Amino acid sequence: MNGGDEVVAAPAGPPQPLEWKFSQVFGERTAGEEVQEVDIISAIEFDKSGDHLATGDRGGRVVLFERTDTKDHRGSRREMERMDYSISRHPEFRYKTEFQSHEPEFDYLKSLEIEEKINKIKWCQTANGALFLLSTNDKTIKFWKVQEKKIKKISDMNIDPSKAIGNGSIASSSNSSSSRPYLANGGSSDRSYSYLSNDFSFPPGGIPSLRLPLVVTGHETSLVARCRRVYAHAHDYHINSISNNSDGETFISADDLRINLWNLEISNQSFNIVDVKPANMEDLTEVITSAEFHPTHCNTLAYSSSKGSIRLIDLRQSALCDSHAKLFEEQEAPGSRSFFTEIIASISDIKFGKDGRYILSRDYMTLKLWDINMDSGPVATFQVHEYLRPKLCDLYENDSIFDKFECCLSGDGLRVSTGSYSNLFRVFGCSPGSTEATTLEASKNPMRRQVPTPARPSRSLGNSITRVVRRGAESTGVDANGNSFDFTTKLLHLAWHPSENSIACAAANSLYMYYA
Repeated sequence: MNGGDEVVAAPAGPPQPLEWKFSQVFGERTAGEEVQEVDIISAIEFDKSGDHLATGDRGGRVVLFERTDTKDHRGSRREMERMDYSISRHPEFRYKTEFQSHEPEFDYLKSLEIEEKINKIKWCQTANGALFLLSTNDKTIKFWKVQEKKIKKISDMNIDPSKAIGNGSIASSSNSSSSRPYLANGGSSDRSYSYLSNDFSFPPGGIPSLRLPLVVTGHETSLVARCRRVYAHAHDYHINSISNNSDGETFISADDLRINLWNLEISNQSFNIVDVKPANMEDLTEVITSAEFHPTHCNTLAYSSSKGSIRLIDLRQSALCDSHAKLFEEQEAPGSRSFFTEIIASISDIKFGKDGRYILSRDYMTLKLWDINMDSGPVATFQVHEYLRPKLCDLYENDSIFDKFECCLSGDGLRVSTGSYSNLFRVFGCSPGSTEATTLEASKNPMRRQVPTPARPSRSLGNSITRVVRRGAESTGVDANGNSFDFTTKLLHLAWHPSENSIACAAANSLYMYYA
């Protein structure tokens, strides 16, 4: 039976490429409809359970969606898993509520307009059936509580309906010394009052009984969003990241030059833990572009820079973490430097994998996967925009080269994804030996623009460490249909469901959802 044992122990091959299908769209545009600037989605985030999804837009609104396909089937789902049946359902969401998170402001000291656009949203731990989340614009972070509350209604006057006459409800009392009837609100029935008159004087002996309306709590509920705390006046530059700590008590906010540590309960004080601002601003060579806490180690966080490096810092080392614990950067090939080298090397987003072992980074041209135990270079590089290299001059002229694309990892860590132009996004397999490189379009037919170019490893390094460079569906600036790429429609924001192969992505004001 050894042979059988050897077969079982043999390493499994890479997983098969996923076949993506359209699930839902919210805010779909009709043909020719103009998109309002305030409706463009600027942030997307799943909560840890994957049962809720939040989006923020340029108009300062936060919209919440809740999952509907698992709500009433949890018991049967567990039974089906126990019986090893496959579940054909895919994640389905519905609109839950929305609220105005930020308003436009004006900084009078700096003569600076602060726009209401939501830069980032992060979910916090739920408690007592309420949802908690952080949202930020360029300057101010807010902590929101969203809770279902029973609707209170004011009932009719608490009188005997048989004695009610129109608005002036007559109520006689057996205690009254006077036989004269009085209205429930104190009016006299001698005069035809339908409301309380200003010249009314209390009768001798007082009012026989005071009739008050009753406040009744019904069975109907409504969702109420309440701002619990405002964390303001701590950033001189625009906030680009917020990230919750795994301790459930603290979070960080990062701008171009500083990272601050906050306690959720304390809004008037924060600690500056990273400060890269030089004494002379003319000596400034790089800025912070993104920052994120480790998913399980509350003392560890990573931040990326405009020079293409990622620094891992340990909060136990010192109060001000100017020195990093680890530095991850890729050495540029000799002779490859150009005017655009530093611009395209700037990292726009970093994300930790679920287990905290890997960091995914996105620069203008590529996605890179880093192992935090190996700082000599990325373990895998995925080419996203290599076909744009000849067009860098044009992209610089129209500022597209400064577009900040986000990235995300699947919950199982086997795949990574990021957006591109023409409302396209890419999904790459990152397990050893995988050649998966899928191009999808944010539309009801995601495979419409599929370019059948197989991904291929292009180089490997010695020392038994294999690094893979994989190319997405490449072309010379035209898509599979022969259309030129549209640099005005860009898919910057997307998020992967924490436990299932489901992706939510934003194309202008529309939220598209796909599953595999």
